[in-house]
Amino acid sequence: MNSKERLLKALRGEDTDRSPCICPGGMMNMVVTALMEKANIHWPEAHTDPIKMAGLAKAVYDYGCFENYGVPFCMTIEAEQMGAVVDLGSTIHEPHVTGYAIDNLSQWEKLIPLDPYGKRAKVVLDAIKSLKQQDDHVPIIGNLSGPVSVAASLIEPVDYYKALKRHKEDAHALMKFVTEGLISFGKAQIEAGADVIAISDPSGTGEILGPRLFDEFVVTYVNQMIDGLHEINPELPIIVHICGKMHKVYQELNKIRTVAHSFDSIVSIKEAKKVMPGKVMIGNVSSFALEFADADRIRVLTQKVMDDGSDIIAPACGLGTKSSLENIQAMLHMVQQSSREA
Repeated sequence: MNSKERLLKALRGEDTDRSPCICPGGMMNMVVTALMEKANIHWPEAHTDPIKMAGLAKAVYDYGCFENYGVPFCMTIEAEQMGAVVDLGSTIHEPHVTGYAIDNLSQWEKLIPLDPYGKRAKVVLDAIKSLKQQDDHVPIIGNLSGPVSVAASLIEPVDYYKALKRHKEDAHALMKFVTEGLISFGKAQIEAGADVIAISDPSGTGEILGPRLFDEFVVTYVNQMIDGLHEINPELPIIVHICGKMHKVYQELNKIRTVAHSFDSIVSIKEAKKVMPGKVMIGNVSSFALEFADADRIRVLTQKVMDDGSDIIAPACGLGTKSSLENIQAMLHMVQQSSREA
């Protein structure tokens, strides 16, 4: 199978010749400084130039890191489009929010509606179109930040979390506004040529929210995103990544209308498969180890993830930019080797 066939079949729960080895992009950044040097394409320029963004995404595949393309390389585009101030970072640091768009939830109507064809959002769309023109059987993963994470980037997070309990009407109004913008950006990515959409919502962890708020704000609005994106293509595979421990919210997580879930390294794949039958499991090789361990350790961790039953092998979270290419390549080599030995 080629990389695109393998990933799409795996995401549908169908038999494949072996597991795919991917890193979606977005919050699950797959670009490291060593790769920028190899490709001679660097941040922050690649965040604002579609040709450089596409070139760097392609280098991830060409240099034997992962079996997909994925854009963008951060999770600040949506919040920036809605009025947050963003620093684009450096070759080492990813873009990050430096100024909030509103001071409290009652001001949500002052936010700017997300324009999927404006500013850096358009850079992402043009990069996807450029990658699509390659026609090389490599799957393109478009990325969206989850609704809670975007909302918590528009207002001081502590104030946001408090308001979920104290000011529910404004909280839901903000979430609806954010979700509508995310759907429009996701639809534009699909129309540009994305084969898969990944939604990453690290701020929506059950550890912070607890089961009740997780159900009310994460499940509700991630499902609205999924339903909205499926208006364009009902068969489109959608990956959902939630950070942190899951044991308190497995029941609620099962309500999310996607078949593919990506988890942090703290989550047991064996346990997740038991409590979420029929779901495709993605992950979860430690990103910390990928940055700080050696290649031998990465091979051991990758084998364990495969033995635990992960359907699609991937880092547990975004890569640290100082991670070595050798470590990343070791993960892919282990997965490829499992096919040869089978």
